[in-house]
Amino acid sequence: MAKTNSVVGVPGNERINALNDGVFAIVITLLVLEIKVPDIPPDLVATELPHALREVAPKVLSHIISFLVLGIYWVGQHNMFMHIKRHNRVLLWLDILFLLCMASMPFPTGLVVQYGQEQISVVIYAGTLIITGLTLDAIWWYASHDHRLVDESMDPKLIAFVHRRVLLAPLIYLLAIGVSFISLLVAKLLFVVVALLYILPNPLDHYHHSKLHEQVTVWD
Repeated sequence: MAKTNSVVGVPGNERINALNDGVFAIVITLLVLEIKVPDIPPDLVATELPHALREVAPKVLSHIISFLVLGIYWVGQHNMFMHIKRHNRVLLWLDILFLLCMASMPFPTGLVVQYGQEQISVVIYAGTLIITGLTLDAIWWYASHDHRLVDESMDPKLIAFVHRRVLLAPLIYLLAIGVSFISLLVAKLLFVVVALLYILPNPLDHYHHSKLHEQVTVWD
């Protein structure tokens, strides 16, 4: 018999999802405001524009990196809330803490792009992402522990898999901090590895697709 937890929670997460999507949309939009078209006198455009574009290139790169990181976390949180069916006050505040981390991401990303040769920039960037990943896992741990806010029929193996999937990134970022004492280039390559690991399809995606197919089949 499935264990019934005393913390039932309130059903329906529509407002939580709306807030999450709204914050992500605003942060992603604000990123581009840091990129300004160079203001060059008309008679100097031909000679000065190439130099001005080279100067703005790091900000463009920062925008792209921030966009990808935010996209990865949006997908992860979206998939997580496919399984979280209820909420309570603790979950709400954990979610707000996660959104705080997301809203702060443009700053450390800008540091690592503008001052990538400084170890402190790499450490701050990786440290921010470690905190963000741990916060996201805290949401999942709280919601899934004893099936508190997820379906009681949810497979414990899936719960454990999501934990491992979410915690993989903080572990690699922690490794990147250690590696940064030896090689900043290798540390930054680890950031790329993390992005590829979460952008490429994984078993959790296949699980979601199969569940969606089952729902469509039932509805038909």
